[in-house]
Amino acid sequence: MIREVCLENFTHVQAAIRAGADRIELNDNLPAGGTTPSAGVIQQTLAYTKAQKIPVVVMIRPRGGDFVYSADELAIMEADLQTAADLGVENVTFGALTREGQLDLPAMTTLIARAKKAKMKIVMHMAYDALTPSAQPQAIDWLVEQGVQRILTHGGPLTTPITKLTKSLRRTMDLAAGRIEILPGGGITSQNVAAITTNLGLQQAHGTRIIAF
Repeated sequence: MIREVCLENFTHVQAAIRAGADRIELNDNLPAGGTTPSAGVIQQTLAYTKAQKIPVVVMIRPRGGDFVYSADELAIMEADLQTAADLGVENVTFGALTREGQLDLPAMTTLIARAKKAKMKIVMHMAYDALTPSAQPQAIDWLVEQGVQRILTHGGPLTTPITKLTKSLRRTMDLAAGRIEILPGGGITSQNVAAITTNLGLQQAHGTRIIAF
């Protein structure tokens, strides 16, 4: 099973890998839900993780709050994607929505194109959970068409324990139908990860406390 650990900056990267992390999602400002880490943090993290053969997924998010971005914020995200590419990042995660709870297709198209140009793999982060339920099937189809590798999802509001969102997660898995990876996250810990992944029939999970270190 792949245990993806969500970390803030470089501080705990070494300890997490020693404790058994299989993949790192690298962020700044986790109290705000995770934002883009600095170039220095990315560089230092990659220098260590490449030697350990541990994949890193870098968050591309200009601020906390919602996922509805202005033109200026999207320009920042494009610049951050270019910085990540220049530093040798192989995996990035982002998401952009409209105020109506739909995928922001023009914004996502631009961001995906920038990532693909650098041959970076793409993850749709938990902005997916802010889509309206009626928008999710079409969003999955579109993300599949764009070659997005994975969707990180809690299955519903983060205020609801993930153990109570199995039905919603299964719906997402059914919609995905094996065409795109589904990565459950949010409230998954070292104590419950085995039960959750076994119940869902998945081989990967994400969390800040998914391993003890």
